[in-house]
Amino acid sequence: MDTLDTRLTRQLDLRCPIVSAPMAFAAGGALAAAVTRAGGLGLIGGGYGDAAWLEQQFALAEGERVGVGFITWSLAKQPGLLDTVLRHRPRAVMLSFGDPRPFGDAIRAAGAALFCQCQDMTHVRQALEAGAIAIVAQGTEAGGHGALRGTLSFVPEVADHLAAHAPDTLLLAAGGIADGRGLAAALMLGADGVLMGTRFWATHEALVKPTHHGAILAADGDATLRTRTPDIVRQLPWPPGFTARIRRNAFTQRWHGREDALQAALDVETPRYRDAWEAGDIEQAAVWFGEAAGLVHAIEPAAEVVRRTVNEAFERLRTAPS
Repeated sequence: MDTLDTRLTRQLDLRCPIVSAPMAFAAGGALAAAVTRAGGLGLIGGGYGDAAWLEQQFALAEGERVGVGFITWSLAKQPGLLDTVLRHRPRAVMLSFGDPRPFGDAIRAAGAALFCQCQDMTHVRQALEAGAIAIVAQGTEAGGHGALRGTLSFVPEVADHLAAHAPDTLLLAAGGIADGRGLAAALMLGADGVLMGTRFWATHEALVKPTHHGAILAADGDATLRTRTPDIVRQLPWPPGFTARIRRNAFTQRWHGREDALQAALDVETPRYRDAWEAGDIEQAAVWFGEAAGLVHAIEPAAEVVRRTVNEAFERLRTAPS
């Protein structure tokens, strides 16, 4: 495998500038460990904060130096969970979707690198105040939760801001990146590496139902939309401004644009949705992938994704016009 040397690889002692996203319910210890063994940095998805599940996933990481990511507004409801995780000495902790400042001191004191995923410039400024060593600039193309900024303009804007105000802070690009072309483009935009979600969601190690993997192989980049419907039906109090990018299906066709009606029908729709999720029903429950679906053509080992992405990026950068 070729290598790409960036500030990210040097500062975190990696062989390639690739981080796997801490996708809730999908990014477990096996996936994080596979990405780390391949030379990147794997993150376990802390999601909404199940302590027993997190303990299990750190055990499945088998001692690899993985990291972990949290939904920040949910972590704020059970802050003791952070202390539990920090006892595993994660290489990095990524905070997303909420104010990271109350947690920055504890993360740094434990020797973990603080990553903050940001969706706008206000988030970036909060992350710098929290002492983040890395900003993850997430574009709206990303699967799962996000906001409105596009990757292509947001990443260089953040790069310019960091150059002017926090030049030692690392920058990762996220949203719609699934191959070496995306990695090469991110580096050209001023990033030090990438955070990839959808592409690692489509790997053998991801905790994803076979029917959901089948859905991404049949999809293209037009197959998703941003919507509040899965959060409403699961009765999760997501803050305003964040929506979920999921696959278009019968559930979204029925309820997207009719959110008030869905809210009024939760006594029926919530148990129906939960049953569909457990059954792997790709039409009646959310399937969580992003616009990069159109770049996914096989379910593969995570190490192969890392290897090919680095090799493709190296070749693109080597042969690009000077």
